[in-house]
Amino acid sequence: MASEMAEAIRQLIFDKGISEDLVLKTIEDALLAAFKKRFGTSENAVIRFKDDYDGVEILAKKTIVEEVDDPALEIELEEALELAEGAEVGDILEIPVDPTEFDLQEVMLAKQTTRQSLREISRDTLFAEFNAKRGEIIIGYYQREKNGNIYVDLGKTEGFFPRKFQSPRETYQPGERIKALIVEVTKTGPQIILSRTHPEFVQKILELEVPEVYDKTVEVYKIVREPGYRTKIAVFSHREDVDPVGACVGLKGIRIQSIIRELEGEKIDVLKYEADPRRFIMNALSPAEVRDVYILDESKRQALAVVDESQQSVAIGKQGMNVRLANRICDWNIDVKTEEQFRELDIGADARRAASSLFGDEEELLRLDELPGVDQRVSDALMNAGVEMIEDFLARPDEELLAIEGISAEDIEALRAVIDENVEVIEEEPAEEEEIQVEEEPQAEEPEEEAYECPDCHARITPDMTHCPQCGVALSFEYEDEDAADSES
Repeated sequence: MASEMAEAIRQLIFDKGISEDLVLKTIEDALLAAFKKRFGTSENAVIRFKDDYDGVEILAKKTIVEEVDDPALEIELEEALELAEGAEVGDILEIPVDPTEFDLQEVMLAKQTTRQSLREISRDTLFAEFNAKRGEIIIGYYQREKNGNIYVDLGKTEGFFPRKFQSPRETYQPGERIKALIVEVTKTGPQIILSRTHPEFVQKILELEVPEVYDKTVEVYKIVREPGYRTKIAVFSHREDVDPVGACVGLKGIRIQSIIRELEGEKIDVLKYEADPRRFIMNALSPAEVRDVYILDESKRQALAVVDESQQSVAIGKQGMNVRLANRICDWNIDVKTEEQFRELDIGADARRAASSLFGDEEELLRLDELPGVDQRVSDALMNAGVEMIEDFLARPDEELLAIEGISAEDIEALRAVIDENVEVIEEEPAEEEEIQVEEEPQAEEPEEEAYECPDCHARITPDMTHCPQCGVALSFEYEDEDAADSES
């Protein structure tokens, strides 16, 4: 019996992982409860374990008196002398309690109390131990299967490997070694729930295979999975000289191949995380080559990826798996189109401008309602007044614009600010004024005065002279009528 108790204690300590002090304290409390039930008090009880737990003694401390008033606490001197020579009144003796003094009910109560307490302690100890390991990888062995769920031997306890957390690519045989992630620990049992489909499982495998991930030089931004088919891992580096993707893939792909083998051939895409959503989306759609990404609606996180026709099926993936995983890792709703499909889309003015910029033929903003961020109320009021084009708005004076119903000075100022921000207004420089050469009208030439000679001295004279300025002779001029002369001739 003693050897059975010793074996039970050693099993609790070494196999169940319960501390020695806790086991002994539990047994002691159960024996004290039985002692109290038998003698009415446990204040004077002493529990003492033998070496190597080969047995246990129950002792009762009693005071030596001349006349006993309380047999549970006192002993007469004569009886005490029989147990210990030299005993005197007032001394305290530790008197062994005969186990036969306990009736069956008291013994059974002690056993039941001990077992119940030790079960609770064992459960709490296991729960604390495995709960501290939640999120870590553990190795166990296939023990049994029921309804597709596998029970795994973890040594101290049994792990529960649900069918929903098993990869569809993997099969298991009795006794086979299973490496899995502890995803949950329930206090009932306790039950340790295992998984090989959670993204955290890939994270832990990555930490084991890639030292840069383990020491946080390269950090995992996010992992998304379609268990058994494809996994996408977004990583970034805290050091400029460390390529995060290259560190995870390893020389000639040796690191990533180890992870692929652990996942039984599941495809893995390692991509670089980018703060710029356009670049991150391009990376997330790997292995497809993306021509460009257009943000349709930033608030709703809607984006459009434009790819060559040959890359569309690669970007979307089998049954849409690749683009679905890209949506999840980027947290954007991504649509994949070819250039031709994109041009055929019925999208708004902003989209048309972005589309044109994608393909190199940027469209010029002309209408007020095409301006991004313009107040719809102001736009409608101006259009109702016949001011639809940006050029018309800029050409009109403020007085005329203020006369439009619903338009205030603040509205005009705000709209001008939007135009300044989004439109490059090129003012036409006035044409250089050509130098106009005004040809002066030729002035009528004054008819030259007819010159005559003085008949006496031959000096030059004119018809207005009455005397020759040189010799003083009197002058007289006679004019012949030209018409008469012509008729006579």
